Amino acid sequence: MNPSRAQLLSRLFPSGVPSLWCPMITHYGADGGLDRARQAAHLRHLAPCVKGLLIPGSTGDGWQMNGVEIRELLEFILGEAATHDLHVLIGVLKTEAQEARSCILETLNWLQSRAGTSNVDEALARSHVCGFTVCPPRGAELSQPEIHAAMASILSLGLPTALYQLPQVTQNEMAPDTVAALAARFPNFILFKDTSGADRVAQSGAPLDGVFLVRGAEAGYAKWPRTAGGPYDGFLLSTANCFARELHGVLEDSKSGRVAQASASADKLTSAVNEVFRIVTGLPQGNAFANANKAMDHFFAHGERATQAAPPRLHGGSVLPPAVLDATRDVLLQHGFLPRIGYLGGE
Repeated sequence: MNPSRAQLLSRLFPSGVPSLWCPMITHYGADGGLDRARQAAHLRHLAPCVKGLLIPGSTGDGWQMNGVEIRELLEFILGEAATHDLHVLIGVLKTEAQEARSCILETLNWLQSRAGTSNVDEALARSHVCGFTVCPPRGAELSQPEIHAAMASILSLGLPTALYQLPQVTQNEMAPDTVAALAARFPNFILFKDTSGADRVAQSGAPLDGVFLVRGAEAGYAKWPRTAGGPYDGFLLSTANCFARELHGVLEDSKSGRVAQASASADKLTSAVNEVFRIVTGLPQGNAFANANKAMDHFFAHGERATQAAPPRLHGGSVLPPAVLDATRDVLLQHGFLPRIGYLGGE
């Protein structure tokens, strides 16, 4: 491992980099504003198993939110992160590198003001922020040298940074050699998330000098952790919103050599998750990550009372259709995941 990267990771994560991260969904009230009470309850539910958050990620409507909405969400989540001692990666999801770079600098200024210090390291630490997450600029026509240059322009800021492989949005991928070259050049490149499902970087064997690798694609969970012979150090999964305990269990079983137990749990999860993602396919608002998890979380939050609760609101203003919620309930019931009492209790 690059010694400078090792030192940075040790400072950012004194107890080790969390193996399970969650790109938390964003909860909205009837008026469309942030539902703080609902957000806090969900976070309390996640905190025993999830120690790292991506705010906002694709699952949290990061591509749809405006700057005011993102700042409001971050202000609230950073306060909760301090309460629960969680690490927060700030998602800077922009279609152009220069826009992302400017946004990072603006956010850093805000964090420094919020923390009452001009010292960058102190501002991040006091805010429970461990870095910024960026994607390549959008464009199927972009060459690898162009992608490398775009990412380098952001990494050159010297701030702890995670790179996010998300071809579903960017229409391109960072090649293994590109990621390896960035890792060799920038010790502040600390984490790489791959949601492509192709896993080309992780499986390439390219030298990444200690960059922490997390898988963001769903399904087949048991075979991917490094402790089970896979190429990843952990997960950053949308379904951690709903299955944090189960995913944490898969990681722990893999670490302890309980291969059969990890595989059985992963197969059950994979089946349920795939079915719910199929249910939300084609919805006109939102994205599949957000919509699927909002549908499932509705039942984990309310339990048997879910049918009486208001349906989850999407960023665009609509709510999840009754047919989607009914079908999701059937899937959770079929696979033994439907709780009698949700984490909201009697609310």
